[in-house]
Amino acid sequence: MALVSEFLGQLTLSYGGDIDPKFPTVVPVPDFDPARDAARIETAIKTKGVDEQTIIDILTRRSYEQRRHIAFEYERIAKKDLSTALKGALSGSLEALMLGLMKSTAQYDASELKASMKGLGTDEESLIEIVCSRNNEEMVEIKKVYRELFKKELEKDIAGDTSGNFAKLLLSLVQTKRDEPSNVVDYEKIDDDARSLYEAGVKRKGTDVTTWISIMSQRSVPHLQKVFFTFNRYSPYDMKESIRKEVKGDLEKSFLTLVECFENKQLYFASRLGEAMKAKGAKEKVVTRIMVSRCEVDLMKIRTEFKRLHRRSLYQTIAEHTKGDYQVALLSLCGGDD
Repeated sequence: MALVSEFLGQLTLSYGGDIDPKFPTVVPVPDFDPARDAARIETAIKTKGVDEQTIIDILTRRSYEQRRHIAFEYERIAKKDLSTALKGALSGSLEALMLGLMKSTAQYDASELKASMKGLGTDEESLIEIVCSRNNEEMVEIKKVYRELFKKELEKDIAGDTSGNFAKLLLSLVQTKRDEPSNVVDYEKIDDDARSLYEAGVKRKGTDVTTWISIMSQRSVPHLQKVFFTFNRYSPYDMKESIRKEVKGDLEKSFLTLVECFENKQLYFASRLGEAMKAKGAKEKVVTRIMVSRCEVDLMKIRTEFKRLHRRSLYQTIAEHTKGDYQVALLSLCGGDD
C-alpha cells in the first residue's frame, strides 16, 4: 500500500510542476550500516591488488545520500577522504565511474560541464547533452553547485567557451526561463508558435534562429509537444527534418537534442547509449556519464526505451560491449535484465 501511495504521489508531482517522476535503478538499501560499509571498503582498498568487487557491490547499490554517509564514516575510520582513496586504488573507466558516484547528480553534472569546457577545445557533445536535457529545477541546482564548486558562473564559462547562435541557445536554456506546465491548453498560442517556427525556418530564405531559440527555450514541454504536432500542418517537413535543412553543426545537434528530449527524454538517452556502445572501442565516457547521471533519476525507464528501440536489453548490450570491472559496475547500476 505504501508503494502505491508513493507512486501516486510521484504522478501528482510530475503533473503539477517541473518535477519529473523518478524511475531509478539505484535506490536506498534497507538495514543500511554506513560504518560497516566504510570498514569493508577500507579492507577492499588495503587488500593486495585491491578488491574491486566489494567496492563495486557497495557503491553501485547505495543511494547518493547513503554513499555520503559511507564517505563520512570512511574518513572517521581511515583518516582520509574516500574519493582520494578511490582515486589511488582504482584506474581508468572504473575510477571515473566510482568517483562520479561519490557526487550528487547536480555535482556530477556541474563537474562534467566544467570538464567539457576545460583547456584547449570544447567537448560540445557533452555540453549539448547536459544543457539540452535538464529541466528548470535540475538546471537551477546545477548552476548553484557550479558556483559553489568552481567559484564561477556557469553562464560566464559557456559564453567564454562558445560563440554565435550556439552560445545564444545554450545561454537561453541555462537562464531557465521555461514556462511551467499548465493544466490550461492555449490552442491559439500553440498555433501561433507552430506558425512562427515554420515562418522563421522553412518558409523563408535563411533562418530566423532567434525565434526558434526563444520558443524552444521558453515554452513548457507539454506545450512544445503540441506545437511540433501542429507544425506539421504548416510545414511539408516535421520539426526534426526542418532543423536538419535549416541549420548545421553544433546548433543543429542542439536543436535536435532539444526536440528529442521534449518528445521522449528517456528514448533520447537510450539512443545515445546505443550509439556510444556501438562506437569502435565503446565511447566509455558517454556511457559512464549517462549511467551515473541517470541511475537515480530515470534509468529504469531508459532501460524500457532501450529494449523497444534496439530489440535487446541494455543489460545484454553492456555485457557485449564492455569488459572487466567496469562492465561489472555498469551492470550493477543497470539493475537487471529486461
